[in-house]
Amino acid sequence: MNPYSAPLADMQFLLERVFNAQKTWRSLPAMADTVDIDTAFAILNEASKISRDLIHPINRSGDEQGVIHEGNKVITPEGFKTVYKEYAEGGWIGLCGDPDFGGMGMPKMLGVLVDEMAYSASNAFTLYGSLTAGAALCIHAHGSDALKNTYLPPLYSGEWAGAMGMTEPQSGSDLKGIRTKAIPQEDGSYHINGSKIFITGGDHDLTENVIHLVLAKLPESKGISLFLVPKIALDMNGQLANENGVTVGAIEHKMGLKASSTCVMNFDNAKGYLIGEPNRGLACMFTMMNYERLAIGIQGLGTSQAAYQMASEYAKERLQGAAAGASRQEHKDPIIVHGDVRRMLLNIKCLTEAGRALSVYTGQQLDLAKYAEGEVQIKAQQYVGLLTPVAKAFLSDRGLDAAILGQQVFGGHGYIRETGIEQLVRDTRIAQIYEGTNGIQAIDFLGRKVIGDNVVALRLFIDEHKTNIENMSQVAPHYKQRVIELLSRLLDSALQVNENKTRYPALVNACAVDFLDAFGYILYGYFWLAMADAANGHSDPQFELQKQHLMQFYFDKMLAKADFHLSQVNVGDNATMAMPETLF
Repeated sequence: MNPYSAPLADMQFLLERVFNAQKTWRSLPAMADTVDIDTAFAILNEASKISRDLIHPINRSGDEQGVIHEGNKVITPEGFKTVYKEYAEGGWIGLCGDPDFGGMGMPKMLGVLVDEMAYSASNAFTLYGSLTAGAALCIHAHGSDALKNTYLPPLYSGEWAGAMGMTEPQSGSDLKGIRTKAIPQEDGSYHINGSKIFITGGDHDLTENVIHLVLAKLPESKGISLFLVPKIALDMNGQLANENGVTVGAIEHKMGLKASSTCVMNFDNAKGYLIGEPNRGLACMFTMMNYERLAIGIQGLGTSQAAYQMASEYAKERLQGAAAGASRQEHKDPIIVHGDVRRMLLNIKCLTEAGRALSVYTGQQLDLAKYAEGEVQIKAQQYVGLLTPVAKAFLSDRGLDAAILGQQVFGGHGYIRETGIEQLVRDTRIAQIYEGTNGIQAIDFLGRKVIGDNVVALRLFIDEHKTNIENMSQVAPHYKQRVIELLSRLLDSALQVNENKTRYPALVNACAVDFLDAFGYILYGYFWLAMADAANGHSDPQFELQKQHLMQFYFDKMLAKADFHLSQVNVGDNATMAMPETLF
């Protein structure tokens, strides 16, 4: 298997020329003295080395060995502890964390690129750090000063890990039915009792402690509250003291991500501490959930990039058949000369590069929502609401598409373990399911984020991006007009759904996936315009030529999918819901 090589030129191009990161950072007082474009490039270069030389070499062996559950211990595959220690010591877990508590304070639009590299190198390994960063973000946003001072520094440093305890056997995406209880104690703490399933990173041997954020119900309360529950309790001085009633019931036996510990966790009078207000636990937990949703979208993006590298290298080496029109049929050419192979590789590459633009753009809006002020901040917050479910669902859906196309390029060799591409397919399949299935993301997007405010945020988004397209001077007018027309049709579809939502109650649920996919393909068209426009006059003529070819392929071969999905949006209620249940 070839080593992973980060697409640094593409990443730097997005930061510098497409999204003008330097201008964004200089406009934000919190960022102005923290990072500049040269610092960002240096961080990307170092992250590339870490991903290639440390993380990627344990990906295959981690999948083959898996995690082991012995008693109350979960043992990660060989090499994981050593690599995790070095990864944590390098500050990568706290890259975007608050410097007041030991984080590096880097912007999210840089962090998403570092995350992509790590996910490309190993989905399973990267999840451990991702859950920790998400838990730290939630504690930072909603925890008391005492909790922040105690728990954030060791989380940012990677000495301790984080996990999210939501799902129970009888209560999956609908959390109202959870049964885990929190009993108040005289000292202000709570005793947590209950069980959770599907807990990624619920326990492992990478860190001394695992800090669980657990949803539970207070006595006589129908609301849900959030509690911080350490695996190992602390003494009065904040040092590790004793076991805290947090045990592993089992580890899940999964299709993929075998090196990531997914646990059944039991809490038996485990001491916990309230985060945020009572009965407001879901609102607090969604701070972590939204972080993880973007992270899981980037898991799909990282998979896309890894699949492209593996498939394109194989296509250049594998000799099979002769090129169309070749005079000597006995001659064998690399399979990259064949039109169908090129179609698959171009599909993967177009989706991957536009997906990377989506991740950086979402990161930029998160930075503005966090650090800007006034109307800029308010608009960014609206855009983050729109983009988060799209980034999770569209990136992870297209990530699986890319992995399967990559596997298809390998032919029969793609179905056996030796090439490594089949692991990508298995590992990324879960990304469409966890942190809220992609159907739920689509319903959230259309039902809450688009028509929940009577299409105000979407209209603002579309108007701004139409103006941006009109200001692009280096792309053909017919390409620009195509995306402008699709954006108008998208807005019309949203307005029609909004008008019909009361008359047809099931409409949103039935057509939300089509609406989200239409938005995704149109947005990718916008990003291809932006990238082709920004590539004009690039110092490397081959780089500019490549972007022009890819944009043309996307518009000629892929953007039509937006038309199809738009055509399905307002027929979803009748077509989907009409058949009686007895006929299924």
